[in-house]
Amino acid sequence: MDDPPEWFSAKRYGYGTALPISWQGWLVTAAYFIVVLGTAYFLARRPMILLSIIAPATILYLVIASRTTKGGMRWRWGGDPD
Repeated sequence: MDDPPEWFSAKRYGYGTALPISWQGWLVTAAYFIVVLGTAYFLARRPMILLSIIAPATILYLVIASRTTKGGMRWRWGGDPD
């Protein structure tokens, strides 16, 4: 069975991901920030359009991050992060 890709590390405490650990994770993170900052800059006076672009981009980023986190996204109490 194929192992899922590991682009992000897991947080040591709490739920979620930490920093990217591969170039693919950094690329996805950079693309997300470019979309968010570019949209905010060019559509600052149009909040509904701004929201309609940033919300799906955030959801897509979170889905990608959750599927590519080393050890999966789950609650962690410390110790070994995977």
